[in-house]
This record gives sequence, structure tokens and C-alpha cells, in this order.
Amino acid sequence: MVVQHRRIGPVGIGVLLLLLIGAAVAFAVSAWSGIGQPSNAIGGPFTLTAAGGQRLTDQAFRGKWMLVYFGYSSCPDVCPTTLAEIAETLDRLGPLSARLQPLFITVDPERDTPEVIDAYVKAFDARIVGLAGTAAEIRQVAKAYRVHYARKDAPDGNRRAYLMEHSAFVYLMGPDGTYVTLFAPGRGQGPDEMASLIREHLARSSSR
Repeated sequence: MVVQHRRIGPVGIGVLLLLLIGAAVAFAVSAWSGIGQPSNAIGGPFTLTAAGGQRLTDQAFRGKWMLVYFGYSSCPDVCPTTLAEIAETLDRLGPLSARLQPLFITVDPERDTPEVIDAYVKAFDARIVGLAGTAAEIRQVAKAYRVHYARKDAPDGNRRAYLMEHSAFVYLMGPDGTYVTLFAPGRGQGPDEMASLIREHLARSSSR
């Protein structure tokens, strides 16, 4: 099949740009808030590696509510801040925190071995499980959670000093592994709000 390209005038281009911008904004709002997302739109099966070479699948966490965050151990700012806020959220939940399993999944498989990730997350809270994997495994789980990540090389060409650009949402997944909602700590949703919303979801689930 041959696709014919037709010239579009200035007015047509303007209308097209407005439509594209509107669609992009609508998608961003929907993705951030979780509104309109079906329960199977975010998340899915994965097989990753924890400290000691233990291979864990998503099935290993069934029965627990999961707090899933993607980042990397060399992250200079957002990752340590978010991990500290996850730890504070668990503290605010008190005994209810036993019903949650926080997971930190690296987006930097080149540098983050299972041992590196484990030591990194345990510095924030012993309850957080760090998971690593091959480049292909990380791509698969990031795609399932709609996580964007990209390598940004250092200006001086240092191959080990690169940064990783990545999404910074914290996903709340239900005991059956389905997506419930997401949090954006970088946009003001701190430990108090996260703990409050998690309590609501846990209470709603218990009353069914």
C-alpha cells in the first residue's frame, strides 16, 4: 500500500497541533491520577533478582499490598527522597504496614547488582525489598508499569558517571497484583497523604 502525503495549510497545522497538545495533556492527567485506567493497565508479571541471587516473581508477593517504585542507587536526589518518604509512610501506618510490601526496582541494570540494590534500600528501611535484573527483564517490568527511563551520559564522556532519567511515581498494587492507584511524592504527596490514602484503600478492602 502506498501512503500519499498531502500538504497541509497553516490553519490545518494549527488545528492539528491543538488536537495533539490536547490529547497529550489528557493522557498525562489520566496517567498521573489513575482516572480511567483499567485495573490491568498498569503492572503485570515479572521475574527479578533479590540479594543472594534469589529469583522472585510477582506471585511471591500475593496477599500483600505492594508499594512499587523504580529508581537506581546512583540517583542524586529524587530516589533517596522518595525512599525516605516511603519509609516514613510505613511508620505512619503503624501495624497496618505489615500488610504492605514496598519494592524498589532498579532502572540501572548495568551498575545495580542485587547486592548493591539491597544495601541501598536497607539504608532507608529494612522492610523495602530491592530488585535487580537483566536489561531485558528491567525493560519488561518497566513497560508493564508504564515507567519511562533513559540513560543520560556525562558531558565528559565518563562511562560510569551517567545518570538515569526516570519516572518517579509510587504505585499501590492490590493483594491480587492489580493496580489500585499511584502517588507522586515529587508533586507534594508526602507521607501523611500517602498513609491516609493507603488506610482508606485497606479499610475499603476489609469491609467487602
